[in-house]
Amino acid sequence: MVKRHLKRLVAPKSWKIKRKGITFVTRPRPGMHSKKNSISLNLVLRDMLGYAKTTRDVKVILSKGGVLVDGKQRKDHRFAVGVMDIIEMPKINKCFRVLLNKKGNLYPTEIKGDETKIKLCKIVGKSVIKKGKIQLNLNDGRNIIIDKNKYGTGDTLVIQLPEQKIKEHLKFEKGSFVYLSGGKHKGESGIAEEIKDSIIKVKPKSGESFETSKKFAFVTGKEKPIITLI
Repeated sequence: MVKRHLKRLVAPKSWKIKRKGITFVTRPRPGMHSKKNSISLNLVLRDMLGYAKTTRDVKVILSKGGVLVDGKQRKDHRFAVGVMDIIEMPKINKCFRVLLNKKGNLYPTEIKGDETKIKLCKIVGKSVIKKGKIQLNLNDGRNIIIDKNKYGTGDTLVIQLPEQKIKEHLKFEKGSFVYLSGGKHKGESGIAEEIKDSIIKVKPKSGESFETSKKFAFVTGKEKPIITLI
C-alpha cells in the first residue's frame, strides 16, 4: 500500500518546504511527473501560495471546483503538478505556471493575459503506431496522435487550454530560446548557440556561455521566450 505521507527530511530537494518542525508532508499521488519533479497541490496551495492554512482548507477549496490544472478541474489534494503545469483559480482570477528556480526548487510563478491559455510540452519520444500514425510522448505524461511526422524529439508543442489542441510548434534548433529543467544550470535560460551530439551550448542573457546536456533543454521560444520565466 502506498503511503500518503513522506518525511520532510527525505523529501525531494526540489520541494521548497521547511524540513524541521513538522515530521510529515503530503506525498504527491503517482502520475504524469516523477516524484522529484513534482509536488502535491496541497503543498502549492497551502505552503507556497498561502491560500489555505490547513490541508482541510485545501480539500474544501478543491471540492468546490476552485482549482484547474492545465484547464481541467482537480479535486485531489495529492494531485501531482510539475514543470510547466498551469494552476488556475478562476474564482479569484489567479493563474500560475510551475517552474524551477535557479536553486532547483519547484515554484508557482504568477502569469496573466493570453499566457494563461497556453501550456508548453516537450516531446520526449515518438513512435509509429497502427496505420502509419505517429504517437508523440510528452514530458507531462500525455500522448498525442498525429498524421504527419513533422515533429522531432526535443521540440516543444504549445498546447491551447482548455481545448488541449496544438497551437504552435517550437523546433529544437540553433538559435532557439531554451529553459533548463535540470543539471548544474537548472532554472537558467538563454539562446542555444550550438547543439552537438548530447551537448548544448547556451548563451544566457548575461554572463558567459556554458555547456550542458541537451536533455535538460526545454524550448520556450524562437529568439525570446513566449512565456514568463523566473
